[in-house]
Amino acid sequence: METEDMIYTQKRSISSAYVDWSVKLGVAQAQLMIQDCMTECFGKIKCDDLSLMKLGYFWVLTKSKIKVFKRPGWNDTVDTLSFPVKNSGIRTYVNTVFKALDGELLLAANQELCLLDIEKHRPAPLSKVPYPAENFPDAVLAVDFEKIMFPDSDYTEVYEQVIRSSNLDMLHHLNNTEYVKFALNVFPEKFLLEHEIDEIEVHYKAESKENQILRIMKKDVGNTVYIRIKESERCVSDLRIQFR
Repeated sequence: METEDMIYTQKRSISSAYVDWSVKLGVAQAQLMIQDCMTECFGKIKCDDLSLMKLGYFWVLTKSKIKVFKRPGWNDTVDTLSFPVKNSGIRTYVNTVFKALDGELLLAANQELCLLDIEKHRPAPLSKVPYPAENFPDAVLAVDFEKIMFPDSDYTEVYEQVIRSSNLDMLHHLNNTEYVKFALNVFPEKFLLEHEIDEIEVHYKAESKENQILRIMKKDVGNTVYIRIKESERCVSDLRIQFR
């Protein structure tokens, strides 16, 4: 596959459904829009979940990093680009970029995805599916993630969250975007209005299902807040939220 054939582009309007209290694109909403871009990119190269499930495989998002340069506002139109940038065994890395119509870089994201076997729910090599293996476009956001290794004792529990049916995705697990929403809930609205998020990184570690109770915990380190989400004694997600 040629490099340009892997790049999916689309103009998108920041509608009222995608803004937060600041009347700008919200970070959780940005994660949802990035997920749409990435899914549509996979559709373009015929490797989205609907195509791969026929072959016995599906994608699982394992890590996500979003770098925010400038949040677009309500009714703004942005150019979005989504494209794979690297493969590594069972994993692929996909960049998604939002730009203003004058070319200004607004947001860049890097997503790590793993291919899973539907029956075994075990990782499978990318060679099992017709996914690109070379000629990748250049990355805008580097393929690197922080190792989050703090012990549980470093965190303070903030609240508990019951997973309800409306929180689930088409695979009947907690939707990836919900982890970001639950993490943002540790901050009062006033704090988020006064502090701009510079970067958010999410590590998806385990599946969560309906009626499970999640414990949302946080640890402050300067202008960075680490969020750990646990179900009983399982860590299901670690997040790093860095403020400007």
